[in-house]
Amino acid sequence: MPAITISRQYGSGGSEIAKLVGARLGWAVIDNEFVGLVSQKGGLPRPDVERLEERVPGLLERLGQTLALASPEVFVTGETPTTGPSTEDDIHRVTQAVIAEAVKHDVVLVGRGAQSYLAARDNVLHVFLVAPRDVRVTRTMARLKVDRKDAERTVDKIDRERREYVKAYYGRGWDDPSHYHLMLNTDRFSYAEVVDLIEAAVKLRGWR
Repeated sequence: MPAITISRQYGSGGSEIAKLVGARLGWAVIDNEFVGLVSQKGGLPRPDVERLEERVPGLLERLGQTLALASPEVFVTGETPTTGPSTEDDIHRVTQAVIAEAVKHDVVLVGRGAQSYLAARDNVLHVFLVAPRDVRVTRTMARLKVDRKDAERTVDKIDRERREYVKAYYGRGWDDPSHYHLMLNTDRFSYAEVVDLIEAAVKLRGWR
């Protein structure tokens, strides 16, 4: 089944645009609920998944040794569960399993390295959303109700973590234009126009 991955600089509107694309096409959208799916499939505590998603070992606080989980291999291979401390590597493996399950349907996937995990598939459209840093900082101030300095730190931190996550797990450049079919500036195009452009690309591919 065809799929769309949406990668995004923080504050570029990725979540909102993904929902609009999903509504336009009638496709499922895996975004915030992705955290819940990973938690459910891997037996991982939801707060831990929320803290660790799209980050890299070495930048992360390790989870307490007392945290036990059903092994991700239960979901992937059906093997007997094991217990042990949950780590970002566990979450990454379960995340990949959830992506693999999701693409059995028409789906829009937001972040989580989906563009890299699915890079070899022909029936996936990869989109990267950008906007000038000042624009994204202003949006972050409004969204999170924080001052400019805190918004700047948030934008830079999350972009850095997303870049390092893709590099660490896939050896690819998160913001390398050659990995995407479309790179769209959400300061130059409205969200509605971005959706129009993505839909046009889907039609060109013959998926609609």
